[in-house]
Amino acid sequence: MPTLGVLALAVALVAAACSSTSTTASPPATSSPGGSANGSTSGNVAPSGTTPFVRASAPKDIPLREATGVPALKDADRCELFTDECLLPFPSNAFTKADGSTDTKLRVNLAKDSMPANLAGVHIDPTEWNRQDGFSPGSMVVTKVPGIDLAKTGAAPVDDIGRSLAPDAPIILLDADTGQRIPYWAELDAQEHLDLANAGPERRSLIIRPARNYADGHRIVVALRNLKDASGALIAASPAFAAIRDRVKSEQPALESRRADLEDALAQLDAAGVKRDDLYLAWPFTVASTKNLTERVLFMRDDAFAQLGDKAPAFTVTSSTESTDPGIARVVVGTFAVPNYLTNDGEPGSTLDNATDPNGIPQRTGTYQANFLCVVPSSAETAPGHAVVYGHGLLGSVDEVKSVGKAIGGSNNLVVCGTDEIGMSTRDIGPVAQTLGDLSGFRSLPDRTQQAFVNELFLGRALKHAQGFRTDKAFQTARGTSGIGDDLFYVGNSQGGIMGGAVTAIAQDWTRAFLGVPGMNYSTLLNRSVDFDKYAVLLRAQYPDPMTQQIGFSLIQMLWDRGENNGYANHLTSDPLPGTPAKQILIFAAFGDHQVTNVTTDVLARTIGSKVRTPTLAAGRSTDKVPFWGIEALTTFPAKANAYVMWDFGTPAPPLTNTPNRAGDDPHGKGRGSPEVQKLVTTFLFTGDVVDVCNAQPCQTAPTPK
Repeated sequence: MPTLGVLALAVALVAAACSSTSTTASPPATSSPGGSANGSTSGNVAPSGTTPFVRASAPKDIPLREATGVPALKDADRCELFTDECLLPFPSNAFTKADGSTDTKLRVNLAKDSMPANLAGVHIDPTEWNRQDGFSPGSMVVTKVPGIDLAKTGAAPVDDIGRSLAPDAPIILLDADTGQRIPYWAELDAQEHLDLANAGPERRSLIIRPARNYADGHRIVVALRNLKDASGALIAASPAFAAIRDRVKSEQPALESRRADLEDALAQLDAAGVKRDDLYLAWPFTVASTKNLTERVLFMRDDAFAQLGDKAPAFTVTSSTESTDPGIARVVVGTFAVPNYLTNDGEPGSTLDNATDPNGIPQRTGTYQANFLCVVPSSAETAPGHAVVYGHGLLGSVDEVKSVGKAIGGSNNLVVCGTDEIGMSTRDIGPVAQTLGDLSGFRSLPDRTQQAFVNELFLGRALKHAQGFRTDKAFQTARGTSGIGDDLFYVGNSQGGIMGGAVTAIAQDWTRAFLGVPGMNYSTLLNRSVDFDKYAVLLRAQYPDPMTQQIGFSLIQMLWDRGENNGYANHLTSDPLPGTPAKQILIFAAFGDHQVTNVTTDVLARTIGSKVRTPTLAAGRSTDKVPFWGIEALTTFPAKANAYVMWDFGTPAPPLTNTPNRAGDDPHGKGRGSPEVQKLVTTFLFTGDVVDVCNAQPCQTAPTPK
């Protein structure tokens, strides 16, 4: 993590930045708040071996009762209509318009005046968001329900996700293209966030988080029904939604223009057994297509490697230092050339050079000189080392390779190499801090991480290619033979695990990856990570309202998908992206992790179809009603599988709120030095086998005595 001095600089930068201003039939088309037609044409997709689900559509020419009484709707041309908060509920197809050029036939259409503003009155610029053809595949659903009591309502909490699929569940997430319900948990924004912002309970968001990602390009219908307050009384729907639900004609043109699309959503709910009379609110949103989520980085990858052809990347070794550490021969430092797609020579704060392309496809701007650092083991002198591309931790640097190489490289004959994961590296701390003062600039982070992915792919090619690193004496034995073997893997820890699934999903040179203490997505992770504490201070300084913060998290996730696991997980282990092999993944988590909360690791595991090594935890350790709900058990070893291993270092269970675990010792980095963990990881990388290193018992290590 950054030093206090760097953080002080970051605060100053924020203050300076904020001192100035700056395929079945489609649903009936309706006018959106942006003034354009609104609809979705996602194809019917059925699970393998099932009968395709035929989506219900609303009956035409619905008779309406004549009535008045719906209050005037504020800013109906640019806002949602069912709460007094412009962007809530979010996401919603109210914030889209028709666009026949996209895969979803939609385009996000957010008005600048509708976007959150910081204390200087500067609204987030929606330009980059409006290039999307839908919303995040991991979208947290955010809305406002004054007075709701989730316990009285019976909503599924994070420790009882299975309840979300109960027939009478008060909250429903329905995939309208398959007819399947999507598991989730519901929570109210933690009270401590309200206190820190000096806000009352009326600024407390209701948050619904999918327990596995939505399918790309699908239409999702959200339904809230039979919601109750603390006394157990039912909470009444807004007059605007009641007019839709009860088929009452209103005098509000904006509401009437939404009626056909909402009736279509209600018909889909009815087909799934959710009756309209019980509804408090229901609405649809569409998930961004695979193309929209990945086309930028896939273009960059394919363009860069087309330019490279059958050659190795050009590189320069700037230093080769012999090591006195046991098992380590030398540390090699240098640079390698990568096609650059960023503005301003790729400096911190740069963005993809894509202003002229409506879909954001970038153009090459030159050559980026990426750094590298490699740790070569002494054992490579007698047997070529296994090559590893390593992904470092939060806002860290390539220097982390030194400690990792020493910890695991020497004893396992690994040539460990890394490069700065720009966008989220130490050099990016200043721009990241500025972004927290004006989220308009957030795109720089995922733009730069996409360039980082291409950099890591080129590093992998330099390691693997016969004319790459192995041609330099720094990577050769005393006999002049190569100290680098032919195999190549990815290993990433923490941030390197959160970004590692993404870069692995587009990688063509490796097919196995170890993701240590990873998760997805950041919109879930931030409030639950101790690492965000100091950055939250910067965010709250300019966006003090807690509801605005949650809306902001949901918004930035739409862009962050391009640079972390969340946007790629649906294509990591199955349904691979074009020109890309499917991957085998081993996930390792530390129970009660303070930095990357286990719930985000669980969502990743469910989404990519990992099996959890069983037995998992000792009885009583998890507070969940069904620990690892929805994740298939892995009980026979060795196994060639996508696996999820939970290790218990004795840390107390995490809280059930969207707050960090602060109890006990943080186990986040404790697995690195364990011989059992190293055996688990290296056996998987070298053979694809998941082995049992815990003797048919829960994997656990006693806490270090104090």
